[in-house]
Amino acid sequence: MWAIEQRGYGEPRDVLHLTDVKVPEISPDQVLVRVHASSANPYDWHLVCGEPVLMRPGLGGVRAPHRVVGADFSGVAEKVGSAVRDVAVGQEVYGFADGAFAELLAAPAGNLARKPATLTFAQAAAVPLAAVTALQGLRRGGLARGQRVLVVGASGGVGTFAVQLAKHAGAEVTGVCSTDRLELVHGLGADRVIDYTVQNPASAPAAYDLVLQLGGRYSPRALRRVLAPGGTLVQSYGDGNRWLGPIGGIAAGALLNLLTRQRITSFVAKEDAETLEELRGLIEAGHLRPVIDSEFPLERAADAVALVREGRPAGKVVVTVAD
Repeated sequence: MWAIEQRGYGEPRDVLHLTDVKVPEISPDQVLVRVHASSANPYDWHLVCGEPVLMRPGLGGVRAPHRVVGADFSGVAEKVGSAVRDVAVGQEVYGFADGAFAELLAAPAGNLARKPATLTFAQAAAVPLAAVTALQGLRRGGLARGQRVLVVGASGGVGTFAVQLAKHAGAEVTGVCSTDRLELVHGLGADRVIDYTVQNPASAPAAYDLVLQLGGRYSPRALRRVLAPGGTLVQSYGDGNRWLGPIGGIAAGALLNLLTRQRITSFVAKEDAETLEELRGLIEAGHLRPVIDSEFPLERAADAVALVREGRPAGKVVVTVAD
């Protein structure tokens, strides 16, 4: 089968190669999925580039192994393991598993769910990691009806979901994005949009109950100025610097927690079937939709990963595998 294989760490176009590899074997708790589409995430380029450098032992080793990359997927179950009870052969599914830039994928049954019936395969592949991150990040911050919520990075893959989810929960939502994305973020339901090229969101006069930072490099010290006295700042594991990544910001937030009534926290999204099923329900009810910036065929998956790393797309970048 054809797949995108990583050979060493480096720029996506240098180390990602279309390769003919063996069909993966599945364990009793896995599902063999015929992949129709995937999508590129910051998760992918961090693995491909081996950044943060000091975390390479946990990213695949000091010298990156040869491996099939990609994580989000949508497709059709082709074979199920003997211990799998909730997935049937022929069922349309979506989820998250390493090795998704490939024609076939061995996915843990606990990491997938039924594909939203209202979405195409390409649209469904744009959902898993970004939407789960948005939902769990907002909940980490204690999202509640009537709160004032600031989403930094509102036009990105995670941010476009966060704006919709916060609005659906009954919050008053302010999004932060660049000038050319203002209309997009307004269209997703934001009550107000800050153009960061004109105004520093950390200097806004409003006091927010919850700030979710998904893009930008505003320090915890800067963003706590716009938090209400008992507010919460949630930082995703963003880019940070090449060597330490987000560790500096996380450490600074932990220190500030000792000095203020405000709460500053970080999180890592946890993919599971229950959350994917919840998202499927929201999508089919019309409360949530993916935003797709662009689509690339499998053989150009390296361009998709590079775009996420370099281009800050509006919404998600999809990799199509099969019709």
